[in-house]
Formats: sequence, structure tokens, C-alpha cells
Amino acid sequence: MPPAFVHRITKYDPADRDEHGYYTGAEDTASDHGPVEAAHLAAIAAFAAASDIDRLEIREPAVTGFVHFGVEPPVEGHGLGGLFPPDLTGYHDGAEVSLPVALELVRAMLRDQGAWCRLEVGDLFTVHVGWDQYVYVGSDRPCADAVARTRELGLFPELLTASPYAAEVDEAEVTEPADEHFWIRVHTALASRHALLLEESHVRNAARWHRITPENLDTVRAGLGPRALLTVWPDLTPDVGAVLAALPQEESIEFVWEAQDGTISHAIVDDTDYQALSAHVADARAACALPLSLAEHRPLLCAALPDSDGVLRARW
Repeated sequence: MPPAFVHRITKYDPADRDEHGYYTGAEDTASDHGPVEAAHLAAIAAFAAASDIDRLEIREPAVTGFVHFGVEPPVEGHGLGGLFPPDLTGYHDGAEVSLPVALELVRAMLRDQGAWCRLEVGDLFTVHVGWDQYVYVGSDRPCADAVARTRELGLFPELLTASPYAAEVDEAEVTEPADEHFWIRVHTALASRHALLLEESHVRNAARWHRITPENLDTVRAGLGPRALLTVWPDLTPDVGAVLAALPQEESIEFVWEAQDGTISHAIVDDTDYQALSAHVADARAACALPLSLAEHRPLLCAALPDSDGVLRARW
């Protein structure tokens, strides 16, 4: 169950909304990177203090994909620089962070810098950042003092029945856990194919790729990120030229290739990129092209890593 008391916190005066609730005033939809942004963070901190919250859990973390919809350009590191290392270790579903780190994550989201996540403490407290500087704070308490403090900060707290960004738990697309039964199926597939391609999505719009064999499977498995989405594909093809020649026209695909040093990379490309791609992967060992459309997205296996107690809590 979501928290009982949800407030929408914005810089938009309700008096400047039309009969449909749309804002018609003069406030900009971008962050000012200054006092108004700081006021949002102070308001969230006030609600957290009123709810006795000093640590929050990251849920459904994401970074900028190949299409960026923010009003500000994406930045290197997705706005996570200084909070997490470049490989995003520690930024994963279920990771617990201190309130100061959570507020910096909110800052990055307010600036549309690329990172996005839900911040939650079970059904006790939630922070969701939406489009156009809309912030939704949920608590199991009314937080009257925090509401008053938010108004003092020049923002407008409005009580809602629910956050529009609350997770739809019943709509998870992947419900199979990557448990021992899953790994037995991987072993069985490897017995006949000798090698497979494993896509490890530890953060939405970010992935690590592994060529798995019976010899390295246990090592790869030991290094997988918590709650990662695992997608198993047929192995890369050594005839890179044939893969390039078969690329479709007028649609985007995900091109995956292995360099001479064994590093596996991927890129989203369309026919306008093919010439540059061919030059870039000229010395690749192997490659494949994966469709992006859901209708053609047919991996061999797909499952999400459960927690150490065997429970699947990731919401992919």
C-alpha cells in the first residue's frame, strides 16, 4: 500500500491553473539551479524529518537512454558524478542511501541530467520526481509542520490521493526469478550451443554484456549486479561482415560486438549510422544485431535476480 498522505510540491501557484488543472502562469519548467531548487530539497528534508526518515531505498533506477526527453541536455555521468562511480556500482534497485545522497539524486532529477529513480521506504515514505519540476512526497503521517515549512519556502504543497509515479507492482513485465532452475536452463542451453550472449541490465537503459561458456559461467554469475535483469541471447556471429550486410533499413537496432581484447560493446543505430559503424567495428571478433521492437524481441531466456532470501523484489 502507498503512504496515506501524498503531497505534490511545486513552484506553481494553484491560482494560476485553469479548470482542467493545467498551469497557465509564467514559471519556467526548468530548474533554476539555485534558490528554488534548494527550496524543493529543503521541503523534502522537512517531510523526511517529520516522518523520522534518514535513509531511503533506490527503486527502478534509470539513466538516459538513446533518446533523451529532458528539457536540459544530458550530462556525462547522468548527474550521478560524485555520488556513484562511473560504472554505477551502488546505484541499483534496492540500494539504501542516506538522506543527503537521496536529496542529491532529487537534484539530478530536477535538472533532468539523465538519472531517474523512485526513492522509497516501504509504505512509510516516498519521493517521486515527475516532469516539469513536479515532486511528490508520500508519508504515513500528515506532516503538518513540513507542509507549513514548504509554504514558508515559497512552494505550494497540495494534498493528493496518490502519486502518479507510484509503481504499478502488478504490471511487472518480468516475473521469473533467476533462481537455480533458471541457471539449470542456461547450463542446458550451453551444452548444445557452447556459448551464449548474456545481457545484464543492472540499471534501466544501461547494460553489461557477457559471452558465457560452460567454463566461465560461474565467474560471470558471481559478478552480476543485485536485482539485475538477465536476458540470454544466441552467441555473437564471427562473420561480422555478414551481420553488417543484413542490417535492416529504416529502423533502429541494437548492434553488439566484441573487440579484439574481448571487450563487448553495444550501440543503438539506424541506417544513417551504418557507414560509420562499419568502420568502427572493422576489426571486431564477432557481432550481432538485436531488434528493438517488442514484437521481435525474442530472447532465449529472461529473468531477474532475486535477493539473497530467494524473493524477487525487482520491478522490471
